[in-house]
Order: sequence, then structure tokens, then C-alpha cells
Amino acid sequence: MPDLKGKVAIVTGASKGIGAAIAEKLAASGAAVVVNYAKSASEAESLVRRIRNGGSRAIAVKADLSQPAEAEKLFKRALEEFGRVDVLVNNAGTYEFLPLSGIQEDHYDRLFNLNVKGLLFASQQAAAAFADNGGSIINISSVVSVSPKPNASVYSATKAAVDAITKSLAAELGPRKILVNSILPGVTETEGLNASPASDNFRNYALSQTPLGRIGQPQDIAGVVAFLASDDAKWITGQLISVSGGLQ
Repeated sequence: MPDLKGKVAIVTGASKGIGAAIAEKLAASGAAVVVNYAKSASEAESLVRRIRNGGSRAIAVKADLSQPAEAEKLFKRALEEFGRVDVLVNNAGTYEFLPLSGIQEDHYDRLFNLNVKGLLFASQQAAAAFADNGGSIINISSVVSVSPKPNASVYSATKAAVDAITKSLAAELGPRKILVNSILPGVTETEGLNASPASDNFRNYALSQTPLGRIGQPQDIAGVVAFLASDDAKWITGQLISVSGGLQ
């Protein structure tokens, strides 16, 4: 297991799904964790209790990262509680699939405001909080960033933007010992997937196209995040890492 003792991690959108699994894995590896949420307060507080019961430190902080001022509030609270920040996991995001004929401005704005703008301004806050200590920014992207699917033009575009930001910031922030990488999950078992009207179609597609023959689990993503957050990954930056069971 990666050793994250002494590190403080912020995980955005961490109340459930992939974000919750990431928060638990980082805590189990020794990190203090800030569990960010926008709406799911009870789930976030429940996660914090589980982490604390496991012997690690954690707090829940409400912040809607589609609003840049909320990112500043999130980092201020983290620094007040723990005195430092070493890792940012940009997991908060939203998705909606629509054909071109059904796309309207609010769909575009909703996805880009959180998936891209929110990630960018959270990363800005992280770079300032890391100061001279270096740090790690881990962006949760998607395989659709490099292999867009029908009816997902806007969502795919947001994730392609995430990967472009990853590479640009890795080059910009490398001299400050700040690592920036993207993880590209495939279809993953989450509450969002289960609630989707098209969940059966997603599952059938994933099973038919994934060489490892199963749906991804949040823990599959969390383990790679924990590695990238550790000192074992200190020579890795600017990378787009597919964690998809071979799904392209």
C-alpha cells in the first residue's frame, strides 16, 4: 500500500462513487482527507465517520466548485484544519449524454462549468497552497476524452479539455515539483451509473468491449490515485493513464 503518512489530500466530489472510494483509499494509506461535496451532506458526513473510525483524520467541506469563489473557500478550510495541502484530486464532475439536435446552452454550461472551470480554479488554489513543498494534482478524466462516443460530444469535450489542462499544467508547474496527471476511467460501477436510464446499455457495451471482462469498480480507480499521490510516483507527470480494463 502507498505510504501517505503526513500528507493532506483534498478530494472533490467525494461524497459517493469514485470520489468516496478515493477518499477512503487515501485515508487508509495514511493521509488526512478533506471530503468535498456540493449537495450530499449526509453521505459526506457518513464517509468522514468511516474514515475517522478507521483511525485517520477527515473533515467534510461543502463547496460548489462550478463557482470559483467556492474553491477558495474549500482550500481555506483545509488549511485552517490541517495546516497544509499536498494532494488535490479533481474528481467532481457531471455528465449528461445528448444528441447534437438536443444540445442547448444550459447543457453546455453545466458540464463545462464544473468539469473544466471548476477543475481549473481548484488547481489554481492547489498550486498556491502547495507553496514551495511541491505536490500532486490528479485529475479524473474519462476514456471518452481520447475515444469520444455518440451523443457525448459535450461531455467528451470537457474531458478532452481536462487532459489538455493536465499536460499544460504539468509543463508549467514541474519546476515547482508539482506533479499533474490524468486518470481515464472506463465504465465504472457507481450510483450515477445505476441511476441512469441507459445503465443497461452502458453495462452491455462495457462488457462487450472490455478485455478484462467486467465493469470497473471505484476501488480500481482509487488504487491508482493513491499511487500517484505517493512519493513512489514522484517521477511521473503530464501523463494520461487509462484505468479501464482495456476499454478503448
